[in-house]
Amino acid sequence: MTEPPLPVLLLHGLMMRSPALLPLALRLRRRGFTPVIFSYSTLWRAPGLAMERLAMRLYAMGEGPVHMVAHSLGGLIAAETINRYQNLPAGRLVCMGSPIAGSAAARGLAERRLGLVSGRSGALLRGGLIELPRKREIGMIAGTRSLGLGRIFGHFDGINDGTVAVWETRLPGLADHVVIPSSHTGLVFSGQAADLAATFLEYGRFRP
Repeated sequence: MTEPPLPVLLLHGLMMRSPALLPLALRLRRRGFTPVIFSYSTLWRAPGLAMERLAMRLYAMGEGPVHMVAHSLGGLIAAETINRYQNLPAGRLVCMGSPIAGSAAARGLAERRLGLVSGRSGALLRGGLIELPRKREIGMIAGTRSLGLGRIFGHFDGINDGTVAVWETRLPGLADHVVIPSSHTGLVFSGQAADLAATFLEYGRFRP
């Protein structure tokens, strides 16, 4: 018997809406997955509420595996949910341009008293994660096309995608890390990023 397609929860980033994930969802469906878009408030509600809702959604999906692909802030939400909640379904996580080591652009906004732009997710974006979830395969796709408003507020050291520096996407514990020529927002719409994400979900590496 043919195994049923594995579900993949998709999480958007700051100030984004669910429709932005439709091209990514379509590409993952073509690779044999069943994408499910998880929508949450990035500005007006505390990220802890999004984490609680995400955990409840994961529990409701059974023993798994249930994979996740998350853009920007969504990657922080997904990873921290795994850190906080026990006995979640197994599954791999692909982050796209997520500042897991903290965002210089978010800190720059706060320094200019423009922290409202990051909403109630500002503290999470500024500080990043203390550590990545253990015993979970997590891959990161970072961009190198420096196009975005983040350049105005953040002083980037080295290569960046216009919003997040490549070094901000690295923490010990990543199973794999890859860099592609994409802007921060462009990662969601990139066919290359979608193919890499699907490969990681299948093998736990971007280039098996």
